This record gives sequence, C-alpha cells and structure tokens, in this order.
Amino acid sequence: MRLLHTSITVRDMEESLTFYTEVLGLEFERRRAIPENKAQIAFVKDPASGGRIELTHWEGKTGYDPGEQLDHLAFETPDLDGFLAKVRAKGVRVAKEPYTLVGGSGRIAFLLDPNDIWIELIEPGAGRS
Repeated sequence: MRLLHTSITVRDMEESLTFYTEVLGLEFERRRAIPENKAQIAFVKDPASGGRIELTHWEGKTGYDPGEQLDHLAFETPDLDGFLAKVRAKGVRVAKEPYTLVGGSGRIAFLLDPNDIWIELIEPGAGRS
C-alpha cells in the first residue's frame, strides 16, 4: 500500500483553493463534483514532495465541530477484497463496503481506525495507478 492523500473538510472551496495555491504554493490538480455524496472535491499537490491534499466541501454543511475538518486518509491497494479480508480477520471495522463512484473506474471502501478516523482504500481501475 501507499499513502495517496489526506482529505480535509473546507467551509468555502474557492477561498480554500486560493489559500492552498496562492499562499502555500501548492499546485492545483483537479476538481469535481460528487453528486451522490452532495460534495465537491479538489486536489492540490506539493510540487517538492508530491504530497496531495484533497479539499472536500459538503453541500449544505454550515457548522463544524472541533476536529471535524480531517475527513480521511487515503491509501492505494491493488487487491481491495484481499486487503479487506485481512483487516476483518484482525477485527478492523469496515465503515463502507467496496463501491465505485459514478464516473469512476476504480473501487473504494472505508475503514475506521481506533479513533474513528476514516481510512479510504482505493483499488485503481484499468489504466490508473
């Protein structure tokens, strides 16, 4: 497995994109709506390290509790079903079973760490890695 990105919840996508690109100097990669989750995401990348941050804006969300801004950590795995079988045997909680987003080619699933932090597992689709 390899760490892909860290996702944070943002109140205002435009303001956040401006901050991460113009203030911190990260590079804009891509942006898209996720209608089935009522969300919009954008990725920014550190040109020096290659590290990525996913900015997530939830439609209609107006208030945030302290600590709620960390949305998830994302890891890539070539065998999602095999990995899930291993972690289930260790008693790890699966928050969302594997599925594919509309317009996506790979599959994703979510685990919960012992602190209830969401861990996204991504199995790339054909032609992606």
